[in-house]
Amino acid sequence: MRIRKKTELLNEDEILLIADVSDALAHPVRVKLFNHILDQNKDLIEVCNGDLVEAFDYSQSTISQHMKKLVKSGLIQSKKVDKKTVYFSNIGKLNLYLAATRKFNSFQR
Repeated sequence: MRIRKKTELLNEDEILLIADVSDALAHPVRVKLFNHILDQNKDLIEVCNGDLVEAFDYSQSTISQHMKKLVKSGLIQSKKVDKKTVYFSNIGKLNLYLAATRKFNSFQR
């Protein structure tokens, strides 16, 4: 008989993190936007709303609404530069989310 190592349950912060980030990624447009920003940032390219409108076939208002949700979740950070807002992917938040989902998935075994 194999003795199973006791797996800790998710703590409240991990539960809220999974809920918030999963909600932010629950729409295909937000996944596309996040993926694009992640890809651009890895090459040290700054991304603003105008860049996103140019890269995708969505209106500026649609992109702004989706970006608001991504920023609120913490997956994206924003910074005002002159009159535009520049977006940066938050790798730390993404890694916390992935770790929490792996922990959550371990309960299924």
